[in-house]
Amino acid sequence: MTVDSGARPSLTLSGRPMSSPLQDVRSLSRQMVGHFVENVVPCGTLPGDAISGDVTTITRVCLEFAVSMLDGRDIPAKLQRLQDAAAGWAREGVPIDTIHHSIHEGFKIGLDLVVSNASIKDYGNLVDGAKMVVEMLDQITSAISVAYVRELRAVVSEHHTAVHTLTSALLGGHSTSTMARECGIAIAASYAVIAVAIPQHRDERNPAVDGQVVARRKLRRVQAELATRCGSSALSLLSVDGGTILIPSVAFDKEQLDALITELSRAAQVGITATLVEAAPEQIPNAADQAHELLDMVQRLQAVAGLYRFDELALEYQLTRPGPGREYLGSLLDPLDEHPELLETLQRHIANNLNRQRTARVLHVHTNTVDYRLKRIGQLTGFDPSQPSGLWYLRSALVARTYRTP
Repeated sequence: MTVDSGARPSLTLSGRPMSSPLQDVRSLSRQMVGHFVENVVPCGTLPGDAISGDVTTITRVCLEFAVSMLDGRDIPAKLQRLQDAAAGWAREGVPIDTIHHSIHEGFKIGLDLVVSNASIKDYGNLVDGAKMVVEMLDQITSAISVAYVRELRAVVSEHHTAVHTLTSALLGGHSTSTMARECGIAIAASYAVIAVAIPQHRDERNPAVDGQVVARRKLRRVQAELATRCGSSALSLLSVDGGTILIPSVAFDKEQLDALITELSRAAQVGITATLVEAAPEQIPNAADQAHELLDMVQRLQAVAGLYRFDELALEYQLTRPGPGREYLGSLLDPLDEHPELLETLQRHIANNLNRQRTARVLHVHTNTVDYRLKRIGQLTGFDPSQPSGLWYLRSALVARTYRTP
C-alpha cells in the first residue's frame, strides 16, 4: 500500500496500483455494457441509443469513480453525475432494481479483473480492497437511490396533480381535450362513474388512537389498491369518507368491477358501498350526481356493502323523486311506527336480500322470530312480505319513507 497525495492511501497488489486493470475505462465500459445487455434481462429492452449513450457513459463514470477511490482520491462531481442520471432513469421508468443489479454485475467484473493476479502475499491489501469495494457500493447505491426516489416522488406528485385536475374537469363538465394532452392521460369513450362510500374504520372511534391518522391510512390503502388494480386508467377524487372514481368502460367487465369493490373493501378493512352509472365524458357530471343520489338511497336502505348499478335499482331510484306517489308509498309503513322492532326487521330483511338466517344473525334472534315478525308486518300493513306483490310494495314504501316530508 502506498500513500497518494490525496486524503487516503492508494491500494496496491504485487507492487502495482490495484486500479491498474481498470485504467482503460472506455474499453472496459463497453465490455461491461455488452455483459449487461446479454445477462441483465431488462437491459436488453432498453432503446439502442440509451445503451450506446447514457448507460455506457454512466458505466464509465462508475469505473472512473472506482479508480479514483482505489487511488485514494474522492471525486464528488462523479457522484453528482450518477445522481443526475438516476433522476433521468426515474422519470423514464427504468426499474431501480435493474439499475442496482447492473451496478453489482459491473463490480463483479471489475473485482475479477483486480484480483486475477493476486497472491497469498497480497492478503492484507485484498482485505483493504474488499472494504473499499463495500464503501464504493455504499456511496454509489446511496447516491443513486436518493436521487431516484426524490425524482420519483416528484413524478408521482405531478401525475397526482394531473389526475386530480383532469378528474375535476370531467366531473365539472369542462373542456378536457387540451388538459388531457397536457396531462398525458387519454380520455376514454365511456366511463363507469362510481360513487363510493367508505365507512369509518373501527379504530377511528377508538379514543386511545389518533382517529385522523387511522382514517388517512385507510384512504392510502384504498388509493394504493386502486392504483394496483387499475394502473393509471382510473381517475379518482377520494376522501376518507368516499368520493368518485372514473374507470374506462372497456377496462373491466361486470364481474371484475364487483371484484374491484371487494378488493378495495379488503384494503380499507371496512365494507365499501358503491353505485355505478355508465356515461360518455360529456355526461359525467350528471352521471356523477345520479350515482351519488343512488348511493344515498342505498345507504338509507342500509343495504349490505358492495357494488350496485343503476339498472338494478332504477325503480327504487324513481321512487325517490318528489311527488304524491312518494308521499303515499311512504305512508304505507305508518302502522309500524308503534312497532320499531318490526320496522327494523323489515329494513334488515330487505337489506340482506331476504336472507332469513342472515337477518336473524344480525338482529340476534331466532329465524322463527324473523318469520313471526314478517307475518305480523303483513297483518299490520296489509302487504304480505312473503308474496312478490306484497314485498314490492313494502320495499317501495321503505324507499319512499326515507325521503318522506317530515
